[in-house]
Amino acid sequence: MKDLLFIYNPFSGKGMIKEYLSDIIDLFVKAGFQVGIYPTQGKLDAKEHVIHCSSHYDMIVCSGGDGTLNEVISGIMELRERPVLGYIPAGSTNDFATSIRLPKDMKEAAGVAVKGMPVAVDIGRFNKKNFVYIAAFGAFTDVSYMTPQEMKNIIGHPAYIIEAVMKLTSLRTYHMKVKYENGELEGDFLYGMVSNSVSVGGFKGITGKNIVLDDGMFEVTLVKQPKNPLDLQIILGCLLGLDMRSESIISFKSSKIIFMADEKVPWVLDGEYGGAPKNVKIENLNKAIRIMSGISKK
Repeated sequence: MKDLLFIYNPFSGKGMIKEYLSDIIDLFVKAGFQVGIYPTQGKLDAKEHVIHCSSHYDMIVCSGGDGTLNEVISGIMELRERPVLGYIPAGSTNDFATSIRLPKDMKEAAGVAVKGMPVAVDIGRFNKKNFVYIAAFGAFTDVSYMTPQEMKNIIGHPAYIIEAVMKLTSLRTYHMKVKYENGELEGDFLYGMVSNSVSVGGFKGITGKNIVLDDGMFEVTLVKQPKNPLDLQIILGCLLGLDMRSESIISFKSSKIIFMADEKVPWVLDGEYGGAPKNVKIENLNKAIRIMSGISKK
């Protein structure tokens, strides 16, 4: 019998994991696992538990939002031997879960976690930190971690939209030099994201087309300062995945990107505050982990 470590955030989403906990553990046992269970106790707790306790386990399954997933994967990245990961999404948006086609139903997702198709995915290195699917700065990026958990629990994804609209009157730009594999540029940027996901903030299409999670490349989007209110509307339409074009939006692919700003810039990594450095080096760690997915075998 193999050993499985199940780490879950009891407060993610609406705390629905508590309702399904017994069924999920039973499913793991029936799949042939001896299960160790750990409910997270606070920020970075999941990462520390993975680093110090995972050597006894053949597999790790985690349940929570994108922040919990980030912590668990950050812990796995510290290990000499990285176990395969299963994921039961339980947050408000769950962008990465969409990318690997996980069911929204928690019991179905638990089944995929132990019986699904393992796929390799790239992981991002942000200076000395890791991110799973997005690193971003600028307009609206603080919405995810500034939106009260109570609001997320009550109304879910629309909570982000409400919070974002409230930010429209306080937009600002950051002057940066950006170097990447095929060139460099400089300008005043309203927003920027380095991503490896088919959706961001619950919106598909925002990161571009033909997204491949293990190609060693990030999708990079930079938004310059809008020229006028109409340009801002077009930019927002583009970012929401609408079929619109704006000269203020720059998009490219790269495995390495360096950002050099004139001031400290707050960044968000997978929906959580990632610090405010002036200089940032982002690298793609190709096929760094294996995760169980709902993607069918070809």
